[in-house]
Amino acid sequence: MNSTIRLIIVVILVLVITFCAISICQNIGKSLKVDATEQNLYTLSDGTKAILAKLNQPVKVKLYYAKTAALKGSDQIQYFNNYYQFVKALLEEYASEAKGMIDLRIIDPRPFSEDEVQALRYGLKRFPITEEESFFFGLVVQTQFGVEKVIPLFSPDRQSFVEYDISYLIDTAITRQKTKIGILSSLPVMGSDVSGYMAQMMRMQGQRPIPAWTIVEQLRRQYEVKSIATDVDEIKDVDILLVIHPKDIPEKTLFAIDQFVLKGGRTIVCVDPHCFVDTPDQMAMQSGIPPSQSSDLNSLLHNWGVEMPPRTFAGDRNLALKASIMENQRPQTLIGFLSLTPQCFNPDSVITSDLNQIRMLFPGILKEVNDADKKESDIKIDRRPLLLTTSRGNSWTVSSPYELLMPNPSQLMSKFIDGTEPVTMGYLLSGKFKSSFPEGIEIEVEASEEEPSGESKESNEEKKTIKKKVTGIKEATEDCTVVVFSDVDFISDMVAYQRTFIGAIAIGDNGALMLNTIDELRGSSDLISIRSRGNFGRPFIVVDNIEKQAERETATEEARINAEIVGFQNELNNIISNAKEGEEEIIGSSILQNKKDLEIKLHEAQRKLRNVKMKKRERIESLGNVLRNFNMLMTPAIILVIAIVLGVRRSIRKRHYISHASDA
Repeated sequence: MNSTIRLIIVVILVLVITFCAISICQNIGKSLKVDATEQNLYTLSDGTKAILAKLNQPVKVKLYYAKTAALKGSDQIQYFNNYYQFVKALLEEYASEAKGMIDLRIIDPRPFSEDEVQALRYGLKRFPITEEESFFFGLVVQTQFGVEKVIPLFSPDRQSFVEYDISYLIDTAITRQKTKIGILSSLPVMGSDVSGYMAQMMRMQGQRPIPAWTIVEQLRRQYEVKSIATDVDEIKDVDILLVIHPKDIPEKTLFAIDQFVLKGGRTIVCVDPHCFVDTPDQMAMQSGIPPSQSSDLNSLLHNWGVEMPPRTFAGDRNLALKASIMENQRPQTLIGFLSLTPQCFNPDSVITSDLNQIRMLFPGILKEVNDADKKESDIKIDRRPLLLTTSRGNSWTVSSPYELLMPNPSQLMSKFIDGTEPVTMGYLLSGKFKSSFPEGIEIEVEASEEEPSGESKESNEEKKTIKKKVTGIKEATEDCTVVVFSDVDFISDMVAYQRTFIGAIAIGDNGALMLNTIDELRGSSDLISIRSRGNFGRPFIVVDNIEKQAERETATEEARINAEIVGFQNELNNIISNAKEGEEEIIGSSILQNKKDLEIKLHEAQRKLRNVKMKKRERIESLGNVLRNFNMLMTPAIILVIAIVLGVRRSIRKRHYISHASDA
């Protein structure tokens, strides 16, 4: 065999070995994966793994993505390519973790194909690209029992919550029955539930139906939601009761809530010492009657182990946010407008452990109640704090609700004194509660026709009513669970969401907090850890500190210049207003000269103010440049250090080898 043939055989064998090695490594490498992202975006959470572990039936997961159409689309459509790769990789992790229980199919629905027809039948959103091509990007989950759950479109604003959305789809697909949530509120949180003729009449009269709160719309997508009247006698056919701003509700409704809790009904209560969403009636304001925007449930809370003092609010200088009270007004720090950070959440509770930010508007405080009448043998109540201020937090009070109709930030700040320990704004309460109405209550009912005629001589035209005593359970036989928050505004559209052209976008984790609480009470804590991963916002502590320091350094100068500007403007207005008609020719030149001098001073003061603000901005931007340059130089610097270390190590080894060789 000559050398040429031998060389050809060697090359062929090397190629065969190479391709075999690639194939073997590729198959082995499927199970060897490393998630190098900081937030572990491609690693399934424990909640998802728990849901997949409970799969007892095969599930088909169909990912529809019109990849061919996307290549022909605009830049906005092509943006979805990276998003698709992320979703695809995540779904592959689902299929791998499910151990054969998930059949994943990736489908590119081509024009006029059966796949396109199926995508439309499932209700996936369709976006025409050309006359023939259409863009699809959705998900369908099917079970062998015919249950179908769909994500019509993977919207960019939900990218942070994509794992939760997929896991929720799988979890609800294998769950036969929806959780029923009842909402009892003195506010129109459910919106004006009108349709047909009534809706047409409202439009004809120029009225628009009141939309439901965004949090309610989210609940409707996941659960069966029904409204509970504020004068209800009994609460039934509900798994979880959500009580929002229970203002001026009658005793029979309090009794109904009390009995619902004692019978094991899970309950969430949102009370508020001053609810800004509850706008006061204009007629009541004009009559001079102090408007009532507060709600409490202390008659029940006291027996559950806590209470909320009236006109008392939580405050914290470390958490206070800036806000504009009126339009075109400079934002000022409001001691009652708080942004809770991770240090304010109970890390031992699955409800709050992974939250990042909660905004609350003038929340009340919750105090633990210790009854002196309780015996040692009484059942103890487990009170687990959920939301707290920092150690500098404290409570502050107002003497009248009028103080908060048009709050004065500086005046409210002067009321506040730093504390030494946190105050609580949310509790998870559990235990075998006792009834707040152990002797029952008396309610008025219509008298029956069988009532003896001697007991009532009223006219037949008037409705006869009698008082009837109603009794119920005096003490729960099993543990009850209630969650209490001392704020209502935190779940309102005003605080928790921001309206954009694509709809309402969540601000912080306000909505996630309520959904986490519901999931915990319904016994599905698996979804909580997934949803809480959605908000990857990290506080820029260094940047925030620099901004605060720059603001402190320029605040005095800004205040002085603003005062000068106001003084110059007032003086200028006085000169113009004091010029009487007919005297312009006599003192016109003097007035004009003073006016010019003041305008020059005014422009100079405004120029100084601009310079102060420009210096503050330049300092903040310089920090950004430093951080950007640091990030750009970090990787080359690391590589250079590694190269130097390897070079030094190689040089040392070379000298060591030479010295040993010379000795030999």
